[in-house]
Amino acid sequence: MTHTPVSRARLAATGGAASLVLVASLLFGQASSSQAVGDHQQMATSSHAITRHQLRFHDHMRVLWEQHVAWTRLAIVTFVDGSPSFDATASRLLRNQQDIGNAFARFYGKRKGHHLAALLHDHITIAVEILQAAKAGDSAGVADASKRWYANARQISDFISSLDHHVWPRKQMRAMMKTHLDQTLAEAVDELTGHYHRGVKEYGAIEHHILEMADSLSNGIVQQFPGRFGR
Repeated sequence: MTHTPVSRARLAATGGAASLVLVASLLFGQASSSQAVGDHQQMATSSHAITRHQLRFHDHMRVLWEQHVAWTRLAIVTFVDGSPSFDATASRLLRNQQDIGNAFARFYGKRKGHHLAALLHDHITIAVEILQAAKAGDSAGVADASKRWYANARQISDFISSLDHHVWPRKQMRAMMKTHLDQTLAEAVDELTGHYHRGVKEYGAIEHHILEMADSLSNGIVQQFPGRFGR
């Protein structure tokens, strides 16, 4: 994918930025970092002391999801700036989705791991469609891609919940994913409209939330497979 460099001032003035702001407001109201923190309760793994295998897995899951939001932010910034580094950044971001799928495959098998990776791949590619439509000033395109993006998030949530709905209730998973999308969309709006300080603040909320989500996922897996996490 090739992008023509666009100045920040020009992009901030485009109808694309305005259309994305409009769609964002219709989807979830005025997004702010106050939405970000803790829409769910963190699940405890057990009443026993955590093992080093649990800790290693907990940290690995955190790294994967931290990379998810970090590379997403860099993709947004390089896309908006028209940087030639966007393609390399997007490729690394897509690799992260496979890494997350592989982490799940260790416990649920390759087929389910690949399925999760495919859903997460769509999560990224649809997000790029939103940015492309916004940059082109295509309000209808932004609305269509945003609708599919949120539908994909529900698919991701429902799939994870289906792995064990006791540790990952569907309603809870959907709420976590929706918060992630709301925050990411707000971050993109901030970047497109030149509210850079607000975007940085939003990223702090994104990071906080995604680490909570990572903990919920690792805790749930430890609960399901306690024999895999001995000392």
